[in-house]
Amino acid sequence: MPTLTAFFESAKLPVMSEVAHALIRTLNDPNASAKLVESIIAKDPALTANLLRLANSAQFGLSRQVLSLEHAIQLMGLSRVRALALSTSISTAFPQVPGLDRSAFWKFSMACGGYAQWLAGGAGLDPQQAWLAGMMLRLGELIIGQKSPEALVAIEALPNPAGLRWEREQRLLGFDEGQVTAVLARHWNFPDAIITGLQSAGDPMAAQPFDSLAAVVHLSALLADMPVQGPDTVAELPMPVLMALDIDRHWMVARFPRTDVFVDVTGL
Repeated sequence: MPTLTAFFESAKLPVMSEVAHALIRTLNDPNASAKLVESIIAKDPALTANLLRLANSAQFGLSRQVLSLEHAIQLMGLSRVRALALSTSISTAFPQVPGLDRSAFWKFSMACGGYAQWLAGGAGLDPQQAWLAGMMLRLGELIIGQKSPEALVAIEALPNPAGLRWEREQRLLGFDEGQVTAVLARHWNFPDAIITGLQSAGDPMAAQPFDSLAAVVHLSALLADMPVQGPDTVAELPMPVLMALDIDRHWMVARFPRTDVFVDVTGL
C-alpha cells in the first residue's frame, strides 16, 4: 500500500491561479473592500464571464439582470460574490474525472463549505477560514481519481456518504481525501490552520492535539452528504465530536441554515 508521500511522487497537482490566491488573501483581511475584490476578479475575463453567468442563473432569484461585477456585489453581497468567484476558480483548475459526478461533487463541496462557515460561528472559529476548508475538503478525491481511477470506482460505489467514503479510502489507499487535500493546500501555500484542519477532518477524535477546525469540517461533510438536511439531522451527528467542540446543540437546531443560501457552482 503506497504512503501519502509515494502517492504524490507522480501525481500531477493543479495550479491555482493568481486571482484565486489574491482572493484567498482577502478572506481574513478586514480592510478588504468591495472595490479590491472587484479589481481582483476583473483580472480574469473568463472568470468574470462565468461569474456573471452564474449570478444571472435562476438559483439567485434576482429581480434584475446582473450586468457587471460591481452590480453583482451590490445585489448579492461581497461575501457571496467572493465565494462564487473563488469556488469557480478552484473548480475550473481541475479536469473532469471519469467516474465522478461533477455536478454532485461541487454541490457537496459548496454545502460542506456553507455548513462549516455556519458551525464555525457556534464553535468560536473564523467563519471564512472554515468555509474555505470545508469547500476544499473533497478536492483530494479528484487527485485520487486522476492517479488511481480503479480505486475511485470502489470509493464511489453506492452508497458513498462521507463517513463510509473515508473508511474506503483508508482501507484502499492508507489515507483519505482530506489528507490528500492537505498536501495540496500546503503546495498552494495555504495557512497552517487550514492544512491541519484538512489533515484531521476524516477522524478528528484521533488527532493529538484535538483540532476544532477539523471537527467542524468533519461534521459539515457528514451534513452535506445526508439525503435530507434539517434541524432533525443534528441528532444524527457523532456525539463525541460535538462534545469535544463544546458546541451548543440547541443553538444548532434553532439556527440550522437553509441549504438554498449556499452558493451553487454545479452549472460549471
